[in-house]
Amino acid sequence: MDETDVTGLFEAERPRLVGIASRVLGDHAEAEDIVQQAWLRLHRTEVEIESLPAWLTTVTTRLCLDRLRSRTPVPVDELEPDEPDGAVADPADDLALADTVGLALHVVLDRLTPRERVAFVLHDSFGFEFPVIASLLDTTPVAARKLASRARAKVAQPRPEDGLADWEVVDAFMAAAKGGDLDRLLQLLAPDAAVGADAAAVLAGTPAQIEGRGEVAAFFNGSAASALPVFVEGRAGTAWYHLGAAKVVFDFTVEDGLVRAVTFRADPDLLARVVRRDGGEQRP
Repeated sequence: MDETDVTGLFEAERPRLVGIASRVLGDHAEAEDIVQQAWLRLHRTEVEIESLPAWLTTVTTRLCLDRLRSRTPVPVDELEPDEPDGAVADPADDLALADTVGLALHVVLDRLTPRERVAFVLHDSFGFEFPVIASLLDTTPVAARKLASRARAKVAQPRPEDGLADWEVVDAFMAAAKGGDLDRLLQLLAPDAAVGADAAAVLAGTPAQIEGRGEVAAFFNGSAASALPVFVEGRAGTAWYHLGAAKVVFDFTVEDGLVRAVTFRADPDLLARVVRRDGGEQRP
């Protein structure tokens, strides 16, 4: 295969590889850098490559592991080889590339070990089978499944002792709402959680009152697809936008890492002061 063919095949794979690296690392710029390193390794390798998509996936994943380990050191004997063999399992056949993960999920992912993080992201976000993940992590399918299971438990249940900021709790709640994850909504709600609304919001069609964790979770489950992160009088919240303008604000009360109340607010003066945010920071 000449260099032109290799370049063309690599460029066809680049969006998929960047998607994987972005999910694992939580940083698009870092992901681009990782994929560029994979490109350089491709040019240096002398092994016979049976499946270029599989080889590139393996290299990209292991480069991501190295990057994660530079943040969180692990014992040397857990390190994978620098370069895979030419013959590796092909995960590209089963890959379904998703769009993006909310900032809250990336924050929670930082609590995972590098191997838990890779196993969870590849299986739950991209649909990789555990035998494939095992080959990437140089472990067994049973161990890969356990890594993903532990990671899933940590991600699904943010805890007060983890020190999550209010905006992280809000964004985790909204991600669960949009994804229709009822169990996670229940985990993020206080037992006496309630929903309220100001007069303007009621006129706009929101419920005036909902009481109880189960009822609040059921209301939000699968909803709020058009809500965007905002600051409400300095607090992290979300807002329903229409034609580029905030129409209803979701004002959250967060205590001890749990959502205790959500108040729908649509007063025009308040809406005029709503500020879009990026995670815990104001958007430029």
